[in-house]
Parts: sequence; C-alpha cells; structure tokens
Amino acid sequence: MTKRRTLLGFMGGAALVAMTATGALAQEVTLKLHQFLPAQANVPKLILDVWADNIEASSDGRIKIDRFPSMQLGGRPPELLDQAIDGVADIIWTVVGYTPGRFPSTEVFELPFMVEDASAASYAYWKMFEEHMEDSEFKDVKILGTWVHGPGLFHTADPVEVPADLEGMKIRGGSRLVNQLLELTGATPVGMPVPAVSEALSKGVIDGTTIPWEVTSALKVPELVENHTEFQGPALYNLTFVLAMNKGVFEGLPADLQEVIDANSGLEFSVFAGGTQQDADGPAREIAVEMGNNIITISEEEAGEWRDLVQPIYASWVADMETKGLDGQALIDEARALMAEYSAAN
Repeated sequence: MTKRRTLLGFMGGAALVAMTATGALAQEVTLKLHQFLPAQANVPKLILDVWADNIEASSDGRIKIDRFPSMQLGGRPPELLDQAIDGVADIIWTVVGYTPGRFPSTEVFELPFMVEDASAASYAYWKMFEEHMEDSEFKDVKILGTWVHGPGLFHTADPVEVPADLEGMKIRGGSRLVNQLLELTGATPVGMPVPAVSEALSKGVIDGTTIPWEVTSALKVPELVENHTEFQGPALYNLTFVLAMNKGVFEGLPADLQEVIDANSGLEFSVFAGGTQQDADGPAREIAVEMGNNIITISEEEAGEWRDLVQPIYASWVADMETKGLDGQALIDEARALMAEYSAAN
C-alpha cells in the first residue's frame, strides 16, 4: 500500500510540473492509446489516464497521448494486441485471454483459486514476464505493464451457493480456464468480451457472468441481475492484462523519451495498476448493496467444494503447458513463491 501511495504522490507531483511548465519544449510525438472500455470506466479513469497524464507531464509535453476508448479505432477487443504489433494503435490495453493459448505462461495467474491479492499477483506477473515472456511470447511488442484484476465472482439471475446451482445456466466466462470451471459445474460457458455483457444479460442471452466487482458499475450489472456470489480467501478466478506498445514506435523515440516511458512503466506501475483495480471493487460492490441485491459470500471453508472441483483444471493445464515446451508446475510454484514474497514484504 505504501508503494502505491508513493507512486500516486509521484504522479501528482508530475502533473503539477506539467501544469506549471513554461511550454518551452515543443510537442514531438503523439501516441494513440486504444482500449475496449468506455472512458468513464474504472481502468481508463483510474489507471490508463493516470499513466498517460504522467507520461505527458514527465516529458514536459513532448509526448502527447490521444486516448481512444470503446474500440473507437475499429476492430474487436481480441484484435488489440495485433493492432499494437501492426501499428493500428501505438499503445493498447487488453485482456490477454481474449486470444486463448497465444500467451500461455500468463494463464498461471488465471487458474481458479490461485490469486488472493491483485497487487501481489501483479508483482509476480511482472517478474515472471521479465524472466519467461519478454523475449518469447511477447517478443513482438514492448510491454509496459502486466497486472490482474481483483477477485472474479459470479453475477447471476438465480442464486449460486454451491457448484450444482450453476447446472444448466448460460454463463459468460472470462477466460478459457473459467470456461473449463463452468463446464465442470454443468453450466454452459459463453465467450464474449466484457462490453457485450450488458446487452447479453438484458436480452437473456446469458443467465449470468463472471467479472470482478469494479467493472459492474460501468456495465450496470447490479441493475440487470440480483445475485452476486463472492469468495473469501483465494479468488474464484482472475484475468491478466497487458499495456503494450508498438516496438518500432518505442525504438524510434529519442533516448530520453524512451527513458520517460520506461520510468513510468514496469514493476511499480504494474503493482499500482493491479492494486488500484482491486481497490475499485469496494465502491462498485456498495452499489449492489444499496440496491438491496443478494450478495452471497462463500467462506474459505465452504469454498473447499469448489476448490476440489477445479483440481482437474490444474492437471490438464500442466499437461497442456508441457505440449508447448513449458513446465507448468514450475510456473505455478514460481508464481506462488513470488506472491508470497510480495505479501511478506508488504
């Protein structure tokens, strides 16, 4: 928490510098930042805009970042990473799992009941990105940040207290591993990017969705379903994100502007992003409370039935990683050790 406050203080100071700058240095570079959520949603407002404003301020206005929310540059959310690679956008933010199997190492943080704290997982994710992914899975882009959201949970038309309650329901799954979990309960997983959830719920295309609390306010989910099932202890699931930049655009910047981007990205920014997204869960949850919705809390002990159910997902994931030349169990062990390392230090 202290590290995040320090970063926020730095960001505030940088913004002050921008406001009082003389304007002597002319703008040199305009970068297009593209992502799939509305501009007023929590991630753009609390993370992406803060990052972009800080880059502009730290560069004394030599870098300008134009923000394009809600896929305004065209395409669909699963195409965002390719848009960064191909230069359609200079910078993108996206859910890694929108392209299943393409970045397999990231899925270690998407395993059910793997993550308890988004800051710790975001710390571990960046460390493992540098060690295992930078020069392999993500070699075609410049990665600026890696993080996970707060605890994923169920938001459903009918109450869900035990796995059997999901049987026969059509549920939007956030990733291929979440979809495997849903299949084990007898639910029918339905794949769709987050922006499509509201319409799908309102039209009865799905009976519920898996998303963290923080994005429910932007999607009006508490107005569309009355039941929310959350878990104490490790989360039902988490999703991984990246903030990525076109490699050629980054390498074409003057060295001092490259340094500005690097100084405001990386490990500390990733922890800030994950923690900020998790902190936004509370206010969004309060909206559902104020509406009188039914919030079901599964204790860590009661979650044992759920954890037992998902064990085959771990075994199949490790086997799947082996076919890709990756040691899945080693990735699990490393992620757990790094999350514990962060938690012990904070």
